[in-house]
Amino acid sequence: MKTYNAPADVEHNWVVIDATDVVVGRLASYVAKRLRGKHRADFTPHIDTGDHVVIINADKVKFSGRKMTDKVYYRHTGYPGGIKSTTPEKILNGRFPERAIELAVKRMMPKESPLARKQFGKLHVYGGAEHPHEAQKPDTVDFKAMNRKNVKVA
Repeated sequence: MKTYNAPADVEHNWVVIDATDVVVGRLASYVAKRLRGKHRADFTPHIDTGDHVVIINADKVKFSGRKMTDKVYYRHTGYPGGIKSTTPEKILNGRFPERAIELAVKRMMPKESPLARKQFGKLHVYGGAEHPHEAQKPDTVDFKAMNRKNVKVA
């Protein structure tokens, strides 16, 4: 039995997902799988077989439970005592609300490697309903309808 390798010239599709009232963790898990190409039958770990994913309305996402106020994102400046923290509530109400989704997806992707950076570069997140990728003729994925748990009602 031979090992199958995907060809190097894989066609990358474009997908648009509306993130209005969608739970962030579930969306990030789905997007990470699409970026890596694990949804395809010809998935190969060392070849980029993933799709380009465009997420719109990123400022309207929801967190389940009390994560909006209790979850804490940490980063370090590199200087002694330079640990900084923020919450999803501050991120979503701030200048760049799309960073909440980007952080969630980035942490579900493989760790630092050239292939991981290339795959993460195919994620395009926008806070509003407009995006500049209409020329690529992206397919629309109704993420809300896939599972009733994907949408936070209250």
